[in-house]
Amino acid sequence: MNYMLHPFSNSEIDKLGNAVVYLAERIRPLSKTKLLKLIYLIEEYAVRTYGLPFFNLDFSVWKLGPVSRDVFVDLSSDEPILLADYITRITADGSVFIAPKKEFSDDEFSDNEMKLLEHIVETFQASSAADLIQLTHRKHSLWYITAQENGVLEHLETGHLNSTEIPIDFSRLLESMPLKKEIYQDQLSYLRNTKSLKI
Repeated sequence: MNYMLHPFSNSEIDKLGNAVVYLAERIRPLSKTKLLKLIYLIEEYAVRTYGLPFFNLDFSVWKLGPVSRDVFVDLSSDEPILLADYITRITADGSVFIAPKKEFSDDEFSDNEMKLLEHIVETFQASSAADLIQLTHRKHSLWYITAQENGVLEHLETGHLNSTEIPIDFSRLLESMPLKKEIYQDQLSYLRNTKSLKI
């Protein structure tokens, strides 16, 4: 695999890949849309609970909720780059489903991260992709607030706009928790500086 095509380290890809394997082993069938929502929810829950990013992915405001463009492109490609070693794409009835290609490895995860993955599966296993879209679209969600503030909410809701480059700012989840917010911003700054040194 050519890791120079994207800004992710082998460790970051391992973590994302194994998280997707974990979800795909436990949630069947797992549609591409549901997986994209779960990846977002894992990140949101991690920031809200621990003040730390889980994947350190960038998410933008799209019609169906917050989406990581890098992951969306990879899952939509017939030949994924990021997740090629971890998942198989199965097309059925015009939809794309995700199946694990290898067994889950917990090497990249802390005990708290494992608890969070378990919680996400227990909480959303029975939810449909549509349920999760509705959840991320609720009033006062980061998606809703960000879309509204940037004047694109109506365009997204009516389908006149499918995607934007408007970023989701997870630190807004921590406005009432200044210490946790500071920890989150310090960690984010450290991760971004480390990433920029590699590029």
